[in-house]
Amino acid sequence: MAVGHILPVLLACFVFIGEAQAQNVGCVLEAAAAPQRQVLRCRDGLTIEAEAGADYNLVDRNGDSQPDAVSLRNRAILIDAPARSRRQGFEILTPQAIAAVRGTQWAVDVAGGKTAVFVVTGRVSVRRVSGGTRSVNLGPGEGVDVEPGTAPLVVRRWPAARASALLARFGR
Repeated sequence: MAVGHILPVLLACFVFIGEAQAQNVGCVLEAAAAPQRQVLRCRDGLTIEAEAGADYNLVDRNGDSQPDAVSLRNRAILIDAPARSRRQGFEILTPQAIAAVRGTQWAVDVAGGKTAVFVVTGRVSVRRVSGGTRSVNLGPGEGVDVEPGTAPLVVRRWPAARASALLARFGR
């Protein structure tokens, strides 16, 4: 196999969470292709997809072997948290924002010092990590860009091209 094909695989092993960590928080780790990504399937129906190169880890705050949150530092993840799940307040934590939800599908992308949150189905509450601004609630087709600062967060209906570009990173 050519070095050009081996190097991306080796790099992905260092950036993604390991299989042992996924199992320690009650999830099964699968590799997916076209496009390359990791898929974590958790016991209660939660699915977490991380695009290639995403810098993230799972958070189990209460020690029940189920993830309560994902800490995302770079790139994008797609979350499917079905309403039938027993989870309360599942969160995505980024350097700029906290996105919390139950019973929905949404994507979070961290790049260039900002966090973009887009809702496919359901509702998501988004707030800044700091800055004292109020949280906003997003519905299907809506998104928000969170940058450092104190300006109010603005909910926008995302153009089809922007939503499609983000979801294509997860094979959708």
